[in-house]
Amino acid sequence: MNAVLTAEDRELLQRPLHGFFTAAGGEAPPQPRPVWFEVSSSGAIQLFTAPNSPKVRQLTRDSRASLIVAAPVGERERWVSIAGPVTIQREGARELLKRLAARYWAADEPERAAELAAMLDQEWVRILIHPEKVSRYAM
Repeated sequence: MNAVLTAEDRELLQRPLHGFFTAAGGEAPPQPRPVWFEVSSSGAIQLFTAPNSPKVRQLTRDSRASLIVAAPVGERERWVSIAGPVTIQREGARELLKRLAARYWAADEPERAAELAAMLDQEWVRILIHPEKVSRYAM
């Protein structure tokens, strides 16, 4: 299986686009959720969530997940999908939250600073998807 992110994949994934995260398995059909994410230096996809979130509960039962990211409307059709096993870690979650807030929010908005401060008072975990399969489409 192809588990390597190409330079073109990384270029798309470095943009402040929402990824749609899906945890595998479960009794209900998969329910993708939009998330902030980044590619780690090792090539894993990382995001943060609350330690008691449905994502974490599902991943505790079945540790497989996927993320798909698509170019926005107005650009040529293009997407990247990453699937593989996950690990859940407490360390690094707050730092990831700070980096992603700077990536997705305008830094000069005072209300965002207050939201970030409130978020940093909460507990977070970091979810890492370790790619086993990478699929892509580019028109």
